[in-house]
Amino acid sequence: MAITLNRDALRHAEKLIDAGDVVRDDRDAWSEHQPDADAENRMIERDGWETYASWHLGIDRQESDETKGRFSFPFGDFRKLRRSAILAIESRAAQFDHDEIARAAKRLLAKIDAD
Repeated sequence: MAITLNRDALRHAEKLIDAGDVVRDDRDAWSEHQPDADAENRMIERDGWETYASWHLGIDRQESDETKGRFSFPFGDFRKLRRSAILAIESRAAQFDHDEIARAAKRLLAKIDAD
């Protein structure tokens, strides 16, 4: 598995922060608010794979284009970026040596907390 930073998603996350579309929740809240498979499927049907991809900081280009397995490290509920998701990404990415994603999450967190 060769997960790399999804730069388009990073730009999307930065735009959400700039627009104030952020829920400033605590670390443990992500498990309650992370979209489940049904929500993901509805979103893909409604908005397509490109939009789905824009909500994930990780991308595995070895996986097929239109599969959920291609995308990892989700950072929002398809409406707003969630601080709790960024905290989870930073921790999990560092744990699995996805250093570029961990650094991006750290920068996003700093931007969220600065606003």
